[in-house]
Amino acid sequence: MEIISTYGPTLILFAAVVGFLMAWGVGANDVANAMGTSVGSKALTIKQAVIIAMVFEFAGAYLAGGEVTATIRKGIIDGDYFTNSPELLVFGMISSLLAAGLWLALASYRGWPVSTTHSIIGGILGFALTSAGIDSVSWGKVGGIFASWIVTPAIAGVIAYLIFMSAQRLIFDKKDPLEAAKRYVPYYMGLAGLVLAMVTIKKGLKHVGLGLDPEVGFLISVMIAIIVFAIGKVAIKRIQFDEQTKGSSNFNNVEKIFAVLMVVTACCMAFAHGSNDVANAIGPLAAVVSIVNSEGQINQSAALDWWILPLGAVGIVLGLALFGQRVIGTIGQGITHLTPSRGFAAELAAASTVVLASGTGLPISTTQTLVGAVMGVGMARGIAALNMSTIRRIILSWMVTLPAGAILSYIFFTIIRSIFTL
Repeated sequence: MEIISTYGPTLILFAAVVGFLMAWGVGANDVANAMGTSVGSKALTIKQAVIIAMVFEFAGAYLAGGEVTATIRKGIIDGDYFTNSPELLVFGMISSLLAAGLWLALASYRGWPVSTTHSIIGGILGFALTSAGIDSVSWGKVGGIFASWIVTPAIAGVIAYLIFMSAQRLIFDKKDPLEAAKRYVPYYMGLAGLVLAMVTIKKGLKHVGLGLDPEVGFLISVMIAIIVFAIGKVAIKRIQFDEQTKGSSNFNNVEKIFAVLMVVTACCMAFAHGSNDVANAIGPLAAVVSIVNSEGQINQSAALDWWILPLGAVGIVLGLALFGQRVIGTIGQGITHLTPSRGFAAELAAASTVVLASGTGLPISTTQTLVGAVMGVGMARGIAALNMSTIRRIILSWMVTLPAGAILSYIFFTIIRSIFTL
């Protein structure tokens, strides 16, 4: 208690700095979730993707990032173990943010799409085992995280495969693919509107106090899907195509339709991602601020001071703008060749998996989900369409993320504790 009362402002400042670093890492790495497929399929240039993502990631983080956030992410550790020594929890949260932020910076530099959630959870595990022992960790939830490495990419991959194969059969294999696209693409638009509305309501707007029941949220999503279907049908009719074109030129016209749709999906996913994953940076920061301001009392959730959300939102945007291109390149070009229709299948599959996971409580990494979806699209063209060396590097980075965060956090926790307890 004496440490908190003596060094409170210093600890908050330290936590703010490393919280900003963590938010910067989220922006640099996880931006590929929303923009990688759009860039890889040439629906957007990198410059356009960065500008769009900056706007929607910031909007999601700032407008829907939450007035109250969980102070201990995913309930991985029991805060009761720190009741008599809250300064250890403060040191641990700072160590976790620093460890996760540095790991994300390294992964982003190398172009590895890793899980920001798993990074911060690894950090929390590292200090918890050091300071409170093995019993302080909820190992069942940790086991669920390990299972998610296989389950969520597999689910997303299967969904992406089915979506792409349906488009192949209904549109690209027809004698007149352009006419088939005019007929069926509005249905894909409606489906995208349904899924993305559900993602946004579930992930992006759950913090703003709308109080929507799941049934109401679903009905609103269905209404949005119908509206998007109608708008899509009208919009496609107004597009000027060269009706005389055959062969590859006709396929190019079809891809143009999917390219427009990809811009919409990218915006929605960026908004939902910004609102959801900003908590990886501000949750531990909010814990430090809450403990210091309450003079050592530990709460499961904390109201955010006015400056915390803007700090997280700005960090995400700067990380994206300055360092996001490397991971975008891995997702969009390193795994398999993407066209707008393939990229759309991957992004819609990833969004569908997020909805499924949210409804069932399945622990999920949006990064691993999207990678699995892109792999599923590649598999639709055969195993030769996948760059297996890139996939091996990605999977290895997933396996290393959690222990790397834990080891770094252990080191930083030991150093910080020794500095403040001299």
